[in-house]
Amino acid sequence: MRKRKAFQIAAVVAVLPLAYGMGATAIIRTLGHRITKKLPSGSGIALTFDDGPHPVYTLQLLDLLKKYEIPATFFVVGEKVRANPDIVKRMYEEGHQIGIHHDQHTSSWLLTPARLKQQIEDTDRAIRDVTGKSPTVYRPPWGFLNAASLHLSKPYEIVLWSHVFKDWKVTHCESGLLEGLQNVPADGSIILLHDDGTNPGADSEAPIHMLDKLSTYLNETASTTEFRITGTPM
Repeated sequence: MRKRKAFQIAAVVAVLPLAYGMGATAIIRTLGHRITKKLPSGSGIALTFDDGPHPVYTLQLLDLLKKYEIPATFFVVGEKVRANPDIVKRMYEEGHQIGIHHDQHTSSWLLTPARLKQQIEDTDRAIRDVTGKSPTVYRPPWGFLNAASLHLSKPYEIVLWSHVFKDWKVTHCESGLLEGLQNVPADGSIILLHDDGTNPGADSEAPIHMLDKLSTYLNETASTTEFRITGTPM
């Protein structure tokens, strides 16, 4: 009897972390409550960029977007905002949307509610210190949520994506990124790209290849496609 009870307790202890992170992510994303995967307008395309700002690649990206007068949404990492405030200031001044992507690039699955709250608040503060305004959108790294995510992110719209091309890897940039971008419909699609390759699992030079393919794509489509930011303007 004692062995059975001990086994049951052990099973519950083993399952709880999965339910808190992976299970919560699956349920929240399936139900779709407060989750945005496409623009509510049902038209246009939103370009979104995660993991920056990067002192080299983000500047090149901003130059490219300025060339074609295209607004985008940047989901920034708080510690990188503090390291590169002038880049974030330029993002804001040039009309781009700036959203939260945690203070460090840390999975919500590994964060207690208190630590998740701090990750969100510290990034909000870093953005406010530069722009003078609070962000209105939030995207957790990898799109991973936990059981506390909806409650702790109430002030923000959670923006995920409709199209992702694994552009954090050079091989994916070279073998399918341009074709993938060319096939994205202008029906409210939200594209996920990355302007920083320094996170675990990414190729450090991947943004070079992403920018090359994005430049070709924008040259082909900028004059005929409506590009929008996600969420409510700051």
